[in-house]
Amino acid sequence: MIDEKLIFTNSRGQSISFGNAAPFILLNHDGTGGVQADIQRQKSPYQDGVSYIDTVMQERPINFQLVIMASNQNELFSLRSQLVSVMNPKLGEGKLVYQRGEMKHEIKAAVELAPVFPNGEENRGATFQVALVSLLCPSPFWEEINPEIVKLEDFVANFRFKFHFPVRFSVRGDSRVLINKGDVPTPIQVMFRGESLNPKITNITTGEFLKVNRQIPPGYSLMIDTSFNGKAVEIVAPDGVRENAFGSIDLESTFFSLEVGENKFAFITDGGRPEVFVTYKHRYVGV
Repeated sequence: MIDEKLIFTNSRGQSISFGNAAPFILLNHDGTGGVQADIQRQKSPYQDGVSYIDTVMQERPINFQLVIMASNQNELFSLRSQLVSVMNPKLGEGKLVYQRGEMKHEIKAAVELAPVFPNGEENRGATFQVALVSLLCPSPFWEEINPEIVKLEDFVANFRFKFHFPVRFSVRGDSRVLINKGDVPTPIQVMFRGESLNPKITNITTGEFLKVNRQIPPGYSLMIDTSFNGKAVEIVAPDGVRENAFGSIDLESTFFSLEVGENKFAFITDGGRPEVFVTYKHRYVGV
């Protein structure tokens, strides 16, 4: 028997597990592997065929069937109520974890249809009940549970220019090769902790960068998130109050991702001595 398990956690933090053991036994599931792709194409007058532009992944539907096993009818009704309560569509987006042996991945998911309890002697009895669950994952990509967290070390580069008097400038920064082991590009979260001036992050591999023309005071942090639906540039005060710093972004900046494989990543500042952390997750087309 395959050792696999699905664990759903709703927006309230309530979890329910479906596996090989009672009370919620997983019978079958589909949707964890391949997902529908939408091929973007263009056709010109008198053209034979079409021109390929890009491929966009669709949302991921996941459906599974389970059986609720109980010792008596009262317990069965209680377990049914628990399933419906945790998997309430009105609670919005939750998280689904798929575990197979030692492999474990997660994906954001919303309940598309409240659990269905089919009728018929083969589907229900005094101590058992078959149930059907339907989920929809807005993003089709599975992610690893534990993110990669990389701390960049600080160096100082001093430059001297002769004008009418000696002038000295100090630039702080570091570069590191970050490896994306996933199937698709993945966004990053970057934290500059401590004082910095005009901090800038760059994916040297692609030439893309994001620069914030702002001074970050001592004790404060700059938080950058390049996620498609979660883009953010915020300055966080010591008491946790967040300030939106979108207005300070350099106009040529890009909310870039790490490409598949090796990416040479760098940060640089015009002053201060911040600690810099880069966080990202490998993303997969199927598991």
